[in-house]
Amino acid sequence: MIFQVRTDNHIKNSAELGESIRATVEASIAPRFGDRLRRVEVYLEDMNALKGGIDTRCSIEVHLAGRPAAAAHDDASDVDTAVDGAIEKVLRVLEHQLGKQDARAGHTSAAGDEGL
Repeated sequence: MIFQVRTDNHIKNSAELGESIRATVEASIAPRFGDRLRRVEVYLEDMNALKGGIDTRCSIEVHLAGRPAAAAHDDASDVDTAVDGAIEKVLRVLEHQLGKQDARAGHTSAAGDEGL
């Protein structure tokens, strides 16, 4: 699996930050999607620099084998909270996408076609 963490110029990127985020993401996503996981990209952005408040945005893009990318973002006052929120959201997106796919398998379509 390819894993990337990118930050803007207001958030200091480091090996420790990358490993911490990777561990959090893998602990949340890998148990359900690990065998299909191909690439994860995490983007961290400080939206209003030194002004404070809820200004850290984490965007996560997950690429599963044979599926289009799923993405979500969350805004919070710190990096860890933003990462956790974005993980929860991207998991819901993945479950929704895969749930729709599973729901179609073996069911009759509105047109009467089997297995669509």
